[in-house]
Amino acid sequence: MTSSANQRRLAYFAWIAVCLIWGTTYLGIRVSLESIPPALMGGMRWTLAGSVLALYVIAKGGTLPPPSRWGQIFMLGFLMLGLGNGGVVFAEQWVPSGLAAVIVATAPFWMAAVEAFMPDGEKLCPRVITGLVVGFSGIVILVWPDLSLGTAGSRAFLAGIASLQIAAIGWSLGSARSKRYGSGAGIDVIAMTAYQMLAGGIMMTVAGTLLGEWSHLHFTTRTTVSFLYLTTIGGIGGFVAYTYALRHLPVSLVSLYAYINPIIAVALGIIVLHEPFTWRMASAAALVFVGVAIVRWQQPSLSVSRVSKVPDAPSVVRRTA
Repeated sequence: MTSSANQRRLAYFAWIAVCLIWGTTYLGIRVSLESIPPALMGGMRWTLAGSVLALYVIAKGGTLPPPSRWGQIFMLGFLMLGLGNGGVVFAEQWVPSGLAAVIVATAPFWMAAVEAFMPDGEKLCPRVITGLVVGFSGIVILVWPDLSLGTAGSRAFLAGIASLQIAAIGWSLGSARSKRYGSGAGIDVIAMTAYQMLAGGIMMTVAGTLLGEWSHLHFTTRTTVSFLYLTTIGGIGGFVAYTYALRHLPVSLVSLYAYINPIIAVALGIIVLHEPFTWRMASAAALVFVGVAIVRWQQPSLSVSRVSKVPDAPSVVRRTA
């Protein structure tokens, strides 16, 4: 078998790994939150993952980003990890992990909106507007009963849904900025991602400190295993697999992970944590997926070479979870 065929076969395995790994991170976050406060959980996770990647880059003789790039790195770390991942972690205190994954799937809606306001972005067209209306109608169906109840539990759930939307907006803004400004010639993609992880991790750790979360931090066997899984396999492993898949497979195929992750997350939430998933939730999820499909239908996509160089690689850091 030729080297090219081997690479393509490995790329398919990498894509499958991305689908499985990133589909499990929502469950991992939910379990970790049993004893680890949200801001510190995200902060420690990304600081540790970023440190490991940075050490790897240094050991391999890679090029680290110069100080002139640090401002951009911190901005992306704030948008994509501080808001993006942080919003998901905060929300999962009250929103079931599977449902959180479904709501995160609305990120393409916000990306379309962000692009519409960019001078060189794709403007909204009837197809995209239709997809936005369909998708957000699913969100309305999901939250409507809680809007009318007004109980403490309902307010917490609504706060979680709002946090997930903030996460999607942060991720979309970060992705748009990342795509336009690039990572800089000669700078290792893994190095850029390591620095973004460190930036986001430090900011989240500072936030947790200011919120007094250290006094509530303790580890159990269950949360320790979950945290280590999120940091190593979920963070570093998912990134490496995603980057490899992007280099050797069409972006249109690789991007399908966004549809598979929520299905895995919902199934794991029901099986492992016995989370509820009612017909109303299922109907809302169906509308969200239909809306996303309409928005993304026949969308022009970036070439594999352009995306693999990127900036968007840090977005790998995570589909917000």
